Amino acid sequence: GFLIPYFIMLIAEGMPLLYLELAVGQRMRQGSIGAWKIISPYLCGVGVASVIVSFFLSMYYNVINAWAFWYLFHSFQEPLPWATCPLNSNRTGYEEECEKTSTTQYFWYRQTLNISPSLEASGSVQWEQALCLTLAWLVVYLCILRGTESTGKVVYVTASLPYCVLIIYLIRGLTLHGAVNGLVYMFTPKLEQLSNPKTWISAATQIFFSLGLGFGSLIAFASYNEPSNNCERHAIIVSLINSTTSIFASIVTFSIYGFKATFNYESCISKVILLLMNTFDLEEGSLTADNLSEMKDYLMATHPQEYAQLSPQLKNCSLEAELDTAVQGTGLAFIIYSEAIKNMEVPQLYSVLYFVMLLMLGIGSMLGNTAAILTPLTDSRVIAARFPKEVISGVVCLINCVIGLIFTMEAGNYWFDIFNDYAATLSLLLIVLVETIAVCYIYGIRRFEKDLHTMIGRKPNWYWKVMWAFASPLLIISLFIFYLTDYILTGTLQYQAWDATQGQLVTKDYPGYALAVIGLLVAASTMCIPLGALVTFIRKRLKRES
Repeated sequence: GFLIPYFIMLIAEGMPLLYLELAVGQRMRQGSIGAWKIISPYLCGVGVASVIVSFFLSMYYNVINAWAFWYLFHSFQEPLPWATCPLNSNRTGYEEECEKTSTTQYFWYRQTLNISPSLEASGSVQWEQALCLTLAWLVVYLCILRGTESTGKVVYVTASLPYCVLIIYLIRGLTLHGAVNGLVYMFTPKLEQLSNPKTWISAATQIFFSLGLGFGSLIAFASYNEPSNNCERHAIIVSLINSTTSIFASIVTFSIYGFKATFNYESCISKVILLLMNTFDLEEGSLTADNLSEMKDYLMATHPQEYAQLSPQLKNCSLEAELDTAVQGTGLAFIIYSEAIKNMEVPQLYSVLYFVMLLMLGIGSMLGNTAAILTPLTDSRVIAARFPKEVISGVVCLINCVIGLIFTMEAGNYWFDIFNDYAATLSLLLIVLVETIAVCYIYGIRRFEKDLHTMIGRKPNWYWKVMWAFASPLLIISLFIFYLTDYILTGTLQYQAWDATQGQLVTKDYPGYALAVIGLLVAASTMCIPLGALVTFIRKRLKRES
């Protein structure tokens, strides 16, 4: 159900907008702020909005690398710390919270995040996570120290190493018991999801984030290209490689997810069988997974009172239900994978490989995010004349690191979710919409055609022009309407909070100040576009009068 919207978004949004941003950066030879200012002085706010979104993303995204460092450091233990529950303070049993949930969830929510019960209970900074975050920012700073010279060399490692790890995981994943169940679940179309606006918004968000559309990083990197570089060919190649990699990674993920779901399902069946055999004193081998349903009906008919008393303890085991309990984002990266890894042979090896790969992917993403911030700053003659690149990079990393300490507090994961859900999604849609309208209707699509002919030796064909001028803007406007409609129908915004007494997530309403922060996150970037145009208009008006 997700693959169909994903490929439609790739064709109608991903490739055309990637080509457009690469061409703008290569033609204007400027970062995001300078490039759109050249196209029209009234568009200076577009570049500023991109820089602010990239700044927001950098603030919280590097926390994922901090968590990856934390898990990597714990991957050398035998057994893995998330494989078993820790003993309680009296050493007479296991921690009560861990017994109510899974070992991987306990390690994530309690030992990693030490999460508070709600957003209001902010708690204190967790020094272990703060140190990991500092290390993550130090690594990023060393990678961007010399600008694009050092970044280009690092990207070879961060881009190639994950493929090696994914291939290892693919071979191991496909040989795991139950992997086929996960792959069948992945490729089974669920057409009812096509009518759900959230599916299309998720597909668009995935395309935007994976290709880096609207962040300004593509324009920043393209500004360093040779003027005759074939950006059309690169847009097609990058889009196809990106999507192929996403599907490849999904196959690996769902094979492991199928193993985890099958393992949980069979464990559930085994516990039910053991409980029934002990309660009703059944013969060994008389109750199996194949005849469990019939035997339950038989026991319910022959021993109604005993079965009724036992019924609350009997779980309804379902493989489909296990597969449907999909976890996204950080949960998928740190809970589902760690749960599958702990049940593998030589789990330490696979754990180290996985979290090294996660670090490489995270650092690679951070290089693009920081480039989108640093390029406009180094393009500024005022800043570049006073400070060297190393100082500018250091100040940006330091500011982000200090602000990022918010996400290492006990309520930090709730703030992480706020930034992850609201700092970029709606803003990126507006930024990319303005970009397409600006190129096609302000700069002029015929003028843009001539620029492309000068750069790559030929004009764009009908596909690119139709997508830029009509299909992409209309699709983005539709997504805007979907997004706002979903927000209105949802009503009060809610979040998932960890309840230690139940050992599970519970839904709570965001407090008023959190809603205000969400509004500020969206407004801080989106309002730059009209404000930039207004300031330019006022300046021109004042110049005329003077």
